[in-house]
Amino acid sequence: MSPLADWETLCESVQGFGKKVNQDWSVAEGTGSAADPLVLTVADGHGSPSYPRSNVGARFAADRFVVRGREFAAALAPDRRTGRLRRLHDYARYELPERLVRDWQTEVWEHWRRQPGPEGAGASREDVLRLYGSTLVGAVVVPGLFVAWQLGDGELTVVDEDGRVRLPLAPERAELGDETASLCLPEAWRLVRVHWEPLPDPERGPRLLALSTDGLSKSFASDAGFTAFTAGLYERLAGGGVPGIAEDVPRWLAEASRHSGDDTTLALAHRAERAGGPGPGWAPAPEAAPPWGPPAAGPDGSGTAPEPGPGPGTGGTVNDDEETERR
Repeated sequence: MSPLADWETLCESVQGFGKKVNQDWSVAEGTGSAADPLVLTVADGHGSPSYPRSNVGARFAADRFVVRGREFAAALAPDRRTGRLRRLHDYARYELPERLVRDWQTEVWEHWRRQPGPEGAGASREDVLRLYGSTLVGAVVVPGLFVAWQLGDGELTVVDEDGRVRLPLAPERAELGDETASLCLPEAWRLVRVHWEPLPDPERGPRLLALSTDGLSKSFASDAGFTAFTAGLYERLAGGGVPGIAEDVPRWLAEASRHSGDDTTLALAHRAERAGGPGPGWAPAPEAAPPWGPPAAGPDGSGTAPEPGPGPGTGGTVNDDEETERR
């Protein structure tokens, strides 16, 4: 039997300084078993004046991902034959993103029909979807498999059993400025990046999954600083698990928000050890200056994953920065 315990989860969000509403939404639930899959998601509403209902859009995005993620996990449970896994891989890469985007767009349209804005009931579907624009990052873990999806900005950060930090959904080319893909684009599913990772050995594989909105990563001077933050978070978790950091995370996110000026959200899952661990001499590092500031030296260890790229007729990106919109 594996010495590893079930996954433990934590969700926290801090509203950006000067912002009227927190546009982020997140969910972290489940233990990672076949009967209770681990499901994590963060959604970031665009928040600028062009997207006045994006906080509602972010909530719809997270809620719909949880439903589809649990359905996907249930389909994995009964049968692990190679042929079935191959079909599910294709479903994860192509069909699930399309269903998820259509779910979101349908829910948005129905919400608008119930509560139309000043544009009136005659507003076009495209214009209505834009009002609710949001990004989305989501992950599902069941015994033997870890799958994740991303549309737009934000980060999925993974720490493996050897302490290596990687970003399996990082795009090959960074988005420019505040441009990002969005659920409000007509064929947004074509822009979804997918990570498929079999976990054949229960003793190995990820120990920490951290999903965050870009309000966190933008608070660092470099990618290396963000990676160092995740590595430090893992070290703290190794000693006391989620209960050992629960009171500190809101303060860390508030500090990040002061630097980025954005809503800052973190949904994480940690897989602790039942036996062994860091030993009785372990103690968390003493509180020091916050990690925001000059970039750390050395490579950031981030990984990249192939990006499908926009298909015919896709809108590409939207601008979700309030100051840019004002200019």
